[in-house]
Amino acid sequence: MVNILDKISTLRFATATAQIRVSSEETIKAIIEKRVPKGDVFEFSRAAGLLAVKKTSDVIPDCHPLPIEYTHIRHEIDNLTIHIFVEAATIYKTGLEVEAMHGASIVALTMYDMLKPIDKNIEISSIKLLNKKGGKSSFQDKMTREIKTAVVVCSDSVSAGKKEDKAGKAVISLLEKSAIHSSHYSIIPDEKTGIQNTVKKLVEEKFDLILFTGGTGLSPRDVTPESVAELIEREIPGIMEVARNYGQQRTPYAMLSRGIAGFVGSTLIITLPGSTNGAKETMQALFPYLKHVFKVMEGIRHD
Repeated sequence: MVNILDKISTLRFATATAQIRVSSEETIKAIIEKRVPKGDVFEFSRAAGLLAVKKTSDVIPDCHPLPIEYTHIRHEIDNLTIHIFVEAATIYKTGLEVEAMHGASIVALTMYDMLKPIDKNIEISSIKLLNKKGGKSSFQDKMTREIKTAVVVCSDSVSAGKKEDKAGKAVISLLEKSAIHSSHYSIIPDEKTGIQNTVKKLVEEKFDLILFTGGTGLSPRDVTPESVAELIEREIPGIMEVARNYGQQRTPYAMLSRGIAGFVGSTLIITLPGSTNGAKETMQALFPYLKHVFKVMEGIRHD
């Protein structure tokens, strides 16, 4: 199966359809009047469809087991054609369009099985996805301008040349995947004055986004959050709440991160962990969804 560990759970919908065509009005009448020998065609097929949606991963190898939060199945009669509609919803990391189509196909097959004793010329056709919503594609804000971005590594050992920077480079790579180009990259020691001077310089240069990596832990030299906090004018607690929650699902040590986020003027500053994995996980939790902040800021500027 495709690896979905890095994805976040979002509200997802899918609607699929199928058609079953009978050969006579007598068959339609038998369905409506519930005279089919095998039972109530609509109710039996609806029950089969509900089970099919929930059991999709049992029969299609690459489908992930996922929690089905809602399913609705309905039939519409149009002359000799019965249209089947299956709606499904979940809050999960991956979509459920295959689940909806599987449900529609099983509804149609169940109807075929129940009707074949009284109608030998039934046809099933047009099993397809009508629509889907949710997931990363639904939260991709298209920007009208480039987000001017800086990545700053806070580390005594890296700045002294004793250690190679991996976290900062990982951040830059993940930014590129969200179509954000980093136009500034620097490495500074864990010093309050240096951190604050860097913030002031980049804000003056009108950077939209500054990402600090390092100095969010518990050692005496970890001073990035305190240094940045003194300059932040509007904190956004939810950003780091999401990041820590994402990290906590992967390691219990994520609760020890003291990262903060907020605005200095119109520049958004985010402090990420210094470990490569911690920085990656924070980026995966926040991007590309964080781009919406700049879409909102565009609207405020235009107002």
